[in-house]
Amino acid sequence: MSDNIRIVEEFVAAWSSLDAARLAGYFCDDGSYYNMPSQPVTGKENVEKFIEQFLSNWTETDWDIINITEQGETVFCERLDRTKTQRGNVDLPCFGVFEMEGGKIKVWRDYFDLGTFMKAMV
Repeated sequence: MSDNIRIVEEFVAAWSSLDAARLAGYFCDDGSYYNMPSQPVTGKENVEKFIEQFLSNWTETDWDIINITEQGETVFCERLDRTKTQRGNVDLPCFGVFEMEGGKIKVWRDYFDLGTFMKAMV
């Protein structure tokens, strides 16, 4: 297993901590998070603030990796994100593309069906 795959696996597991600072620590200082279909968030501090807002009503989450592979410095990770929130619970199929640089996430693009997420939050 490559270091990049191991780092992404650790990052995915770290979401269960619901700790935005810990999660942002996986990013390069100028890293970007594209939570599709939203606009990208760039810079580690901005990523931390975005994740903190995102997690604000979450009570528990556990992300299961279904498939993970890499090509060069890019890791592709299919997941099922199981999340409980104050508004509802959702099992959300996701696909993340992680461009890595120096053992950190340079760019993370995460694809999912926003409708599935929103239906669960009512």
